[in-house]
Amino acid sequence: MERLNPSARRDQFGSKINRDHSPVLAYGIPWLIILFASLSPMLPIIAPVPILPPLGYLFLLAWRVLRPGLLPMWAGLPLGFFDDLFSGQPLGSGILLFSVTMIALDLIEQRFPWRGFWQDWGIATVFVSLYLVLTTLFSGAGLPLVQYPLILPQLALSILLFPVVAQIVSLLDRFRLTRVRKIG
Repeated sequence: MERLNPSARRDQFGSKINRDHSPVLAYGIPWLIILFASLSPMLPIIAPVPILPPLGYLFLLAWRVLRPGLLPMWAGLPLGFFDDLFSGQPLGSGILLFSVTMIALDLIEQRFPWRGFWQDWGIATVFVSLYLVLTTLFSGAGLPLVQYPLILPQLALSILLFPVVAQIVSLLDRFRLTRVRKIG
């Protein structure tokens, strides 16, 4: 009688039996990615007008839109605090805006749970526009109303970059769910 290799007898799902998702990866990756993206103001980019999109906020939006129940409602407070530390905004502006975003996205999710890509991009456009206008107000720069078009390049880049950020989040989500550990 010929002895078969034990791995040859398994079906395509046999290697996944008695395995579970790593809780560190499953719950830690979204937090770490948002925190890492909030460090983007530290990049050595010199521009006469604001051009760098608020990457921490974009990744928060993308994670919240892609996986609505993954981040708890209170996640806006620590993530906004960390963003405030590195964005140069007054302490509390990120906390307020991240928290209000989490609440508003939860209300939208309850009302419209069947959204698609275009609706999510539209929602992100509205939220990023409000975020940039409000952070400009909160910054204390004292800009007159005629100088608010200075944020238009940053707004346009943020809106155009959201699908790329959503794709990155989708790939990271797939990565975080495919890493498994053996139980027992």
